[in-house]
Amino acid sequence: MANAFLWRITACIQKYRSGLLAASCAGLFGANISYHVFPKETFQTVYQSWSKSEPAELSRKLHDVFQEVLKDTGVKSAEKYTAFAAFGFHPVSAGMPWLPSGSLVGIPANFSNQGDDGEGIVNRTVMLNGKVVDWDSKDGAALRDALSLSEEAKKFALAREIVYAKDHSPLIHATVAPFCLFGTCLSGVAIKQLLGLYSGPLLLRGFFNLAGMTVGLVGYFFTYDAINQWLDYKSDKTAATISKDYAEGGVEFYNKMLARNRTLRHLMGKQGEEMYAASGNLFPRYWFRLKHAPYTSRRDLIVNIVKANEAHGCTSSSAL
Repeated sequence: MANAFLWRITACIQKYRSGLLAASCAGLFGANISYHVFPKETFQTVYQSWSKSEPAELSRKLHDVFQEVLKDTGVKSAEKYTAFAAFGFHPVSAGMPWLPSGSLVGIPANFSNQGDDGEGIVNRTVMLNGKVVDWDSKDGAALRDALSLSEEAKKFALAREIVYAKDHSPLIHATVAPFCLFGTCLSGVAIKQLLGLYSGPLLLRGFFNLAGMTVGLVGYFFTYDAINQWLDYKSDKTAATISKDYAEGGVEFYNKMLARNRTLRHLMGKQGEEMYAASGNLFPRYWFRLKHAPYTSRRDLIVNIVKANEAHGCTSSSAL
């Protein structure tokens, strides 16, 4: 009876496999793109910063900086980009500017810090391993310094999020899973036809399908991570080439991020050692995956851009 049921399921899948594949690919694409289509209802709800049971508001200064960055990045329709106060310590974004909902950029509270006033940093309660961070301690002072950014570093961080949305990166991300699924199914059918497995035992086809799904899943992981890293480098490079100030701000931004992670590694003890490397890079959650480019590599990319700009400037001066 079990064999008869399996045969019926197999026959049904064979008969409607094109429709099932199309529906599966569409479902994966829809699931991955959904929070970019409705960023306010999904993304902002998760990342919104709150103050006294009310959504936190950005300062007028931060709104002005955001508008300056939009102008510097060549955005023509500034109304398609909206900034909001987000929790955390670095900007986040979602949405696409050509959709009706536009793009949202979350700006953290520490971006309100001006000079040594500590606004958005020391007036926040940060708990690590159940303990409140003492901003007057040695480690607290190091963390405060790592979270204090210059105007140029803030502009770079915002610019890379704007560029990320402007270059349709969310759309590229959303196509990876359905593309890998389609490629795995198509190649699996082709190989089975080539080897004549459709006329062979059902158990043999089952083992082949299992092996094919495993290879397809591994291929998806590597493809997703490679594209993710490529988009990281692309956004960083585009933001850093806006001007010399943006490039120098990018170097500072990643140096501060690495310093922050090294401080958190020390403050969080064993848990910090598991999350952060001694260099300040993030340890991957799974040994075979690296979802994002290492911060040291991203910083070095911008350092090379700064050096190239300086070399070009020296060459131009010599020619004059």
